[in-house]
Order: sequence, then C-alpha cells, then structure tokens
Amino acid sequence: MVVNRRIVVFGLLMSGLTVTLGFCARQVEDPMISERIQSVNEVKQLFPKNTQEIKRQTGPYLGQTRKAIEVIIAIPDEKRTFSNTAKALDDLTARSNIVIKEGAFAVTEYLHPDKDIRDVAHNAVLKISDFFVENVSGNKKLYQAFKAYVEENAKTENLNDEQRYYLLEVMDDFKRAGLDLPDDQLEKVKKLKKELTKLAQEFDRNIAEDNRTITVSREGLAGLDEEFVETLKKADDGTYILGVDYPTYHMVMEHCAVEDTRKRLFEAFSNRAYPENEKLLKRIISLRDQLAKLLGFDSFASLNLDSQMAKTPMRAEQFLADLIAKARVKADRELSEFIKELPESVTLREDGRVKVWDVAYLKTKYKEKHFQVDERKISEYFPMQQTIDALLDIYRQFMGVSFKEVSISGMWHEDVRLIEVYGKEGTLLGYLFLDLHPRPNKYSHAAHAGVVPAIQLPDGRRLPAVSVVIANFPQPTKDKPSLLMRSDVRTFFHEFGHALHALLGATQLGSFSGTSVKTDFVEMPSQMLEEWLWDKEMLQKVSHHYQTGEPLPDEMIDNIIALKRYDSGSFVQTQGAYSRLSLDLYKEGADKDPHAILHGLLEQINPRIFYGPEYRMYASFGHLTGYGAKYYGYLWSKVFALDLFDEIKKQGLLNSEIGSRYVVEILMPAGSKDPNELLKNFLGREPSQDAFIKNLGL
Repeated sequence: MVVNRRIVVFGLLMSGLTVTLGFCARQVEDPMISERIQSVNEVKQLFPKNTQEIKRQTGPYLGQTRKAIEVIIAIPDEKRTFSNTAKALDDLTARSNIVIKEGAFAVTEYLHPDKDIRDVAHNAVLKISDFFVENVSGNKKLYQAFKAYVEENAKTENLNDEQRYYLLEVMDDFKRAGLDLPDDQLEKVKKLKKELTKLAQEFDRNIAEDNRTITVSREGLAGLDEEFVETLKKADDGTYILGVDYPTYHMVMEHCAVEDTRKRLFEAFSNRAYPENEKLLKRIISLRDQLAKLLGFDSFASLNLDSQMAKTPMRAEQFLADLIAKARVKADRELSEFIKELPESVTLREDGRVKVWDVAYLKTKYKEKHFQVDERKISEYFPMQQTIDALLDIYRQFMGVSFKEVSISGMWHEDVRLIEVYGKEGTLLGYLFLDLHPRPNKYSHAAHAGVVPAIQLPDGRRLPAVSVVIANFPQPTKDKPSLLMRSDVRTFFHEFGHALHALLGATQLGSFSGTSVKTDFVEMPSQMLEEWLWDKEMLQKVSHHYQTGEPLPDEMIDNIIALKRYDSGSFVQTQGAYSRLSLDLYKEGADKDPHAILHGLLEQINPRIFYGPEYRMYASFGHLTGYGAKYYGYLWSKVFALDLFDEIKKQGLLNSEIGSRYVVEILMPAGSKDPNELLKNFLGREPSQDAFIKNLGL
C-alpha cells in the first residue's frame, strides 16, 4: 500500500504521508527544506522529537505559505510565466516547508509510541489540512491567477511535455475541486473537505490503536510451535494472550488446530475499530456523497475515478465482473479439492459451506499434504536480515542501484533503521527508513510512506527523496532471528518496490514525483516485483537457512512454484469482493449500511464461504479512506504488472539492460506522463490481460 501524504491541493482528502524538517521560528525564511537534505543528520532532523517542537513549527510555516500564495495572486496577469505561477504553485503544494512539515507530523502520528506526541501531531496535521482547504483548494483568486496564465501566456511560452501535462491536470483538478461554483456552494465544499479529513484521520487512528486481545489456555494453542507459544505473554490466570497483530493472527489462523481459538481470534481481528469506525464510515459515506453532488457528480465513486485510468465506476465494475466470472469456475474447483479430506477440527456447516475462520487452516493443511509445503519450515530459510540483503542485491543488479545502511539512533523507536540509496553514477537518490516490527499503537498494515519527493532541478542537480517502509514482521526470539514467512518476503519486496519508485522517480515538478501517479497505476511497479519470488533462480538467491546458510532445496522450490496457480480463483474472488465493496459504498446515495453491502457481496461472489454476522472487516479497511472507491486498482494494476513481467522475464530477471529500460521508461517519469503512454512505450503495443489470465491459471 502507498501512503502518500503530500498535500492534495485540489483533491478530496489527504491520503498518505510526507515528511518535513523541524526548525525553529526564526528560520522560516530559509530556502526549501527539501533542498537542504544532504546528510544523515539533516534527515534525522526531519522528524519532531517532542510536542513543543510540533507546536513551535506549525504556525510560522503556515505563515510562510500564506505569503507565498499572496505573491502568486499579486502577479499582474500579463507578467505571468510558468515559473512564477505554475511552478510556484507546484512548489507550494508538493514540497514547500509546510508540506514537508505536515508529512513529518503524519509519520509521527502513525509510528510514534508516545500518545501525547501522537495527539499533538494529529492536531497539527488537521490544522495544516484545514489551511490548505481554505487557502489553496478553495481559493478562487489562486484559481483565477492560474487560469489566467493557462488561457493567455502559457499559449505562447515554450513549455516542455511535463509542464504542459501539469497545466492540463491542475486545471481539471481545480474544476473537480469546485472552483467554478458560486461562493456559497464553494463554502459548503470547503466545510465538507475539512470534516472529511478529520473523520478519515480518526478512522485510521482507531485502527492503529485497537490492541484488543483474547486469552487461551495452553490446550487451545494445539498445533502451534512451542517456540511461538513461548513468545506469548500470559494473563494473571496463566492463560496465553493472543493479539490482533499480523504475525500472531496469521500464525494462529494457519496453524492452530483448535477451531474455537481460530474463531475467537478471527472475530477479534475482523472487528478491529468496531463499532467506532462503522459510525465514522457511515458519516464519511454520507459527506462524500454530498460533496460529489455539490461538485456536479452523481456519486463519490464517479468523482473519485474521474481522474483515474478507469475514468468511470462502470468501467471498473465491468473489469471486475469479467475477472470474477473467469475466476469463479477455478475457485469452485479449488474449494471442492480443499474439502475432500477435511483435517481434524474443521467441519462444514449443515448447508455445506466452509466457515471463514477455518479457511486459512484448511488451505495450510492442503498445501502441506499435496505440495509438501510447510510455510513454517520455509520461513527458516528467510531470516530477515539476510533476506533483505539478498533482495537489495536483486535490485542492485536489475536496476543499477546500490544501498548503504548507516547507523542511526534517537528516532521514534529503537527498531528504526536507515539506508542510503545510490544510482549508477554514485548519485545519492535518497534515504529510506525501515520500521519493520509490530508494537502497540503503531500503524498496523504494511505500507510505503513517501516523505520528501525526489526532484530533478533544471541545472542537472538531483534532490534526494526520503521514504519510510512500514511492516509488522515477527520479532526475533531468544533462539532464532526474525524469520519471515513467504508472505512477509513478498510484502517487503512489494513495499520496497514503492520505495524505489519514490526514489528513482525524480521529476521537474514535485506533484509528479515518485509514487504520485494515478491510484489505479500506483500498485503496478510493486506488484510486478513480487513476481521475482516465483522464479527458481531468484528463490535460490534470496533464501538462506538461518542455521546452515543453505538456500532452499530444489525440491522445496519446485513445490513452491507449483503453488503459483494454487488458490488463484479464491484470490481474485476475494480481491474482487473488496474492490466492489469500495465502489458500492461510494455509489450514489448518502445512507449506506456497510455490513449489509459487504455480506451481500460476499454472498454473491463467495457463496460457499460462511463469514458469520460478526465479520466487519470494513471497520479496519484503511483503504476505504485512503483509496476511497479505488481499491479495484490492485487488480487493475496487477494486469499491467504481469504483462510487463512477462516481457522482462524473456530477457532475464537480472538483466541490467532491460532493468535500465524499465527504470528509465516506467519509474523515472513517475506521474509526469499518462500511464497508458508509459505502458505502450515499454511494451511496444497495447497492454493485454493474457499474461494475467495465464499466470493465475484462469
């Protein structure tokens, strides 16, 4: 998942993370923070260390931004140029000091263990967001200044392709933001945007701070490794405490032989942030529907997709319907195979349906029996540090980038690590923070947070990016290092793919930098890189037994690769159901029942699985605020990812020549070109679904 909290000037909500540098008030007239980041110490200072620092910095940088807006508006129309109007707006919205500052506070809110600091950061982010709604996305004078330049001087100025594309995109965004509306209507738009930003932040925060647990007797942990059990905390009565963090949840759901334990933990996990977030989500749906209608759209889904590759909800729905239909036969066949020989502790309901809390365990046992794949044994070949080193070496060979881990202390947590990333000529591309283990109140998903954008200056200099990769991988034990499941390895490969996009995608305009691309394209580069982990040579290269240092045996690798198409029907069905959920919640209508919509879709798409009335995953589905109606983008972009991967594999997964082409033609342009153009240029043809269908065996 990409969390880009660069200020969305004309957009509906800020949805992600950027980062900024903390300086005291007397320094607010200094040049852009992003132009001064050239050392580890400067990167370290990006993040606030206490509540006073956050409070002290917010006001002066807002004042600096207000002056910058006034300067743009005051320029006589006949003297407007791309530099003093369009580029000035881009700088203000993509890499000004307050934008960088807002990002630092957002990172702090998501990751800092201290509640007081999180609370103050949360309030600062809201204040900055409200400022931008009021003074930028809702500023008619600013819009009129930009429009005057576009309609007059821009027509005679010698602009390059990226500059012309920016003018088109921003004008469309201005209109979608309601700047053509009468003043009274625009005031309603601004009020709705401010309220939506507040609700979205509360929604995300409730997920992160839900630390619910269940307690289980030792007998209730049957099937789980003794080493795992020893890592669990105990309650006063001697029972074991199971949390809803990802490592614990997946271990229990896949390997615990006691149905009652699986059921109870599943219900705790799928009810995270409930009931608070159900109420918030209903309010968000209602306000987004009002906002869309004020802006001339029939629904928020229509507004949300208007700037995307798919363009309309109808096209996204048709895409999903086609894939779901193709997956249905395979999914039914797969499930029938899984239930032929039910493992002990798994029983079907009277109507023949499989209980959802049994699904992961059922599939795990099937894999162990028919593919001789035990994911816990495989994890012994993926100690975290050696795995990361091997993955970085793949990136080095394929993309021509190199990495240097540097010592860092005094960050928000002792687990935080820092990597410097360099290009082929030794150019510093940027800095990458890793925060990889779970802890209470930390952002609970895996994500990449773009912090400072990579910029290509006219004089040839490159301003380095700053990013954070967030994950929740198992902690080391007293006898073993942190051992990654294959799903963890894919997760790291995926999120690091986003980070490389952010670091390599240096553009002239900050608004286009890195992962600032269409949302239904942003997952393409990271999903493509996941495919390296289905290749025998790559698995041999990445794996490294934590005791012997040996790679995965050939037979084990062959069994893993045989799983490539295993369960792909269910995968497409489930992703399709969640994609439809995000679309259906934001279709026309202000009054929606998320529970009824979710279960109606599951009944339609996954009718052979019993989810039970306690299944409320929408309460912890952070994409519903961040991606809105655009969750379909995962499947949409996976089609492109597999198409590109197919072409690359023909020339070699470590072939630096095709890797260089991929970097230059896909990653480096970032959002400065239409994704359709990028894909067609690289492939030499129109994209196709053929590789997707073939790879998943649909």
